[in-house]
Amino acid sequence: MDGTAPETAQKDVLGEIGQRLAASSGARSDGRLGAAFLAIIARVHQLVDELQPSAAEFQAVVDFLTEIGHASDARRQEWVLLADVIGVSTRVEELNTPCPEGATPITLPGPFWRDDVPELPPGADLSRDGVGEAMAVSLHVTDLAGAPIAGALVDVWQANAHGLYENQDPDLQPEFNLRGRMRADADGRLQFRTVKPRGYFLPEDGPVGRLLNALGLRLERPAHVHFKVTAPGFRTLVTHVFDRDDPAIGRDALFGVRPELLAQFRALPPGSAAKHALDLTLVLVRDGHAGGATPETLS
Repeated sequence: MDGTAPETAQKDVLGEIGQRLAASSGARSDGRLGAAFLAIIARVHQLVDELQPSAAEFQAVVDFLTEIGHASDARRQEWVLLADVIGVSTRVEELNTPCPEGATPITLPGPFWRDDVPELPPGADLSRDGVGEAMAVSLHVTDLAGAPIAGALVDVWQANAHGLYENQDPDLQPEFNLRGRMRADADGRLQFRTVKPRGYFLPEDGPVGRLLNALGLRLERPAHVHFKVTAPGFRTLVTHVFDRDDPAIGRDALFGVRPELLAQFRALPPGSAAKHALDLTLVLVRDGHAGGATPETLS
């Protein structure tokens, strides 16, 4: 065999698959799904030619992907975790929701948001167990021109002082702890109390965690607070704001940190009602703003 055999085989396989798709009577064979299918196959062939894996290495890849499937169920999605830690989830979000200058960047919601959270009055304390260092939050919701968005509905959720969300820790935290849904006032302002969150590690007991540990990569997330903001006439904003002083701020496993999302979880003087304070402005984009068109679905 000469050195050109793999290249010739690759061209024949790709060409034959392309011909079969072209000859297919299915209405989708010449659409976006078919094009994506061919593109993926071409990239996989290119990667195989570049890496030239042994049969044992190829089997190890198959075993790894199989293990991801076995580790995924209704409570845990190891495939999503894999997409997250290699930056694919973030990249898809960036492509589909481009952020105009001055707007708060959209980030991944993560797996811990709940839709059944009761609405609370402004000024509410989200800590239902009183555990942790109290933090006072002052929020202003505006549009790109700086005008307030009256009555914006704000969902908040976060980990506790041990780096655990309430729905991760149901035996030790009360229902709806450190989460709530509140409305901004006529000036787009909202104040509430919570506790200073702690950063945490993503699950490391599955195949994705074991792979990254073998590579010396840590599944660490710096401390942050999640927000989901909705208002009529505006794009929904899902984002999170990070503690700029967290030691893990430069190694977020999910690539969510942006300069615009860094905030000071500042300490307050002794004797204050809370030990920390967070002041921030969230800027929403109006519906119909240029950019952000959703690509044709792969179906």
